[in-house]
Amino acid sequence: MSHVRPPADWPAGTLLRLQHRSQVLQDNPWGDPADRTVIVYLPPDYSPQHAPYINLWDLAAFTNSGPGHVNWRNHGENLPQRLDRLIGQGSLPPVVVVMPDCYTSLGGNQYVDSAGVGAYASYLVNELVPFVAAEVNVINHRDGRGVFGKSSGGYGALYHAMHYSDTWGAAASHAGDAGFDLLFRNAFPDTCTVLAAHGQDPLTFIRAFWSKNRPSGRDFNTLMTLAMAASYDPDPQQPQNIRLPFDLHTCALIPQRWQNWLAFDPVQMAAAAAPALRSLHGLYLDVGRQDQYNIQYGTRSLVQVLEGCGIDFFHEEFEGSHSGIDWRLDQSLPYLAHALKKAVNAAT
Repeated sequence: MSHVRPPADWPAGTLLRLQHRSQVLQDNPWGDPADRTVIVYLPPDYSPQHAPYINLWDLAAFTNSGPGHVNWRNHGENLPQRLDRLIGQGSLPPVVVVMPDCYTSLGGNQYVDSAGVGAYASYLVNELVPFVAAEVNVINHRDGRGVFGKSSGGYGALYHAMHYSDTWGAAASHAGDAGFDLLFRNAFPDTCTVLAAHGQDPLTFIRAFWSKNRPSGRDFNTLMTLAMAASYDPDPQQPQNIRLPFDLHTCALIPQRWQNWLAFDPVQMAAAAAPALRSLHGLYLDVGRQDQYNIQYGTRSLVQVLEGCGIDFFHEEFEGSHSGIDWRLDQSLPYLAHALKKAVNAAT
């Protein structure tokens, strides 16, 4: 009998599950765990005696986390299977890939330090990077370390490339959040409607969300809006007091609150971060032409800023939406690894 489903017969890497207790997450406002599992993919030829490996860090999208990227899939590949194939085919050199768990009670993460969510940028940069370097045979220098992700994870990769370029030597963003006006504002009326059923109280809604058996799509979108507000405009005096950038009765924008969000928009941040971005060994951007969150338009604006600042980068729009785009990793992961490998070779 002939096979209709391609066999996954590449040499398989190994998954490590490292336990780490965070100090900076101890007092996060939602009581989310400070003890986290960090999943690390080791390539098939991994050896502690081998020359240190390039390491790529996987930032998950909103509603997901690192452990979700190793789950069995009914179609396509999970991340370790994709890495096995890319390495087996020779398009990706053997690399270590780190999959941190940054999930929160607000449904995900933007990978920034926020009094309203937790110090997740510091968690990654100041705690996990040295922790993994002490446990695994990786290059412990920005020249051998890259970061990538999709959607919120892509945003995290962009944010870290702009603000922590002493930690990351290359970054890849697949449909990373950009162009906040078009990306987020369409969700504000639904958020008003959903919160109205909960006394216009975000905390009451969040408690109700986690008690539901089947949260709706509008529920998830409302939770996302609240997560963005807590990330970009937290109340440092009352971290669980989520301040929205619009009036819950009229949905009219509150200019001061909205400006605090816009200060985190990559389109707004890029010019000031130009020196950091110029220092990267590789910057990869892509997005689907039919992205349902309008991120293609924000990415185009970001590309114009990058070009105006004389920053070298790769950019591509592909046929597709915001969904089902893991196949784009076949492009970005080799791009990152080869850019970092070139930098490491140049430094030796």
